[in-house]
Amino acid sequence: MIRFTLSCSKGHQFDSWFAGNAAYDSLRSAGHVTCPICGDAQVAKALMAPAVRPGKADAAPPAPARAPAPAPAPGPAASRPMIAAPPPEVAAKLAALRKHIEAHADYVGPRFADEARRMHLGDAPERAIYGDANPSEVRALLEDGVPIAPLPFIPKAKTN
Repeated sequence: MIRFTLSCSKGHQFDSWFAGNAAYDSLRSAGHVTCPICGDAQVAKALMAPAVRPGKADAAPPAPARAPAPAPAPGPAASRPMIAAPPPEVAAKLAALRKHIEAHADYVGPRFADEARRMHLGDAPERAIYGDANPSEVRALLEDGVPIAPLPFIPKAKTN
């Protein structure tokens, strides 16, 4: 993995992780690399200093051995670039969106796909809901024309 410092045409800078140069180039050319602040797709690598390890003669004595950190579980997120935390103004807007959704919608948890489908078919009264769905459930809902959208936060019911 390699971390690039990127900047958009509006001057925002952010960091993102990629599998390598080729992965960055293919994602950028496909339009999948966008500014997390403004959504601009005109993104380029910014000037950055490489992380250089000291030579063996300059290296400090090795630190005592520690247990290695557990590797992250493989999954869909492992194939996407990691983006740095949003700036404070974006974080405040996300918090306001979360507060609004949690105040005006029903959390249906893992029943989300079933509830959304029932409302779409007219078998249940329409109301604002949010919850959890796995990728295959999301794909099936979208293929059936059920209007859904991902939320940019994890529901409080799923956080510590």
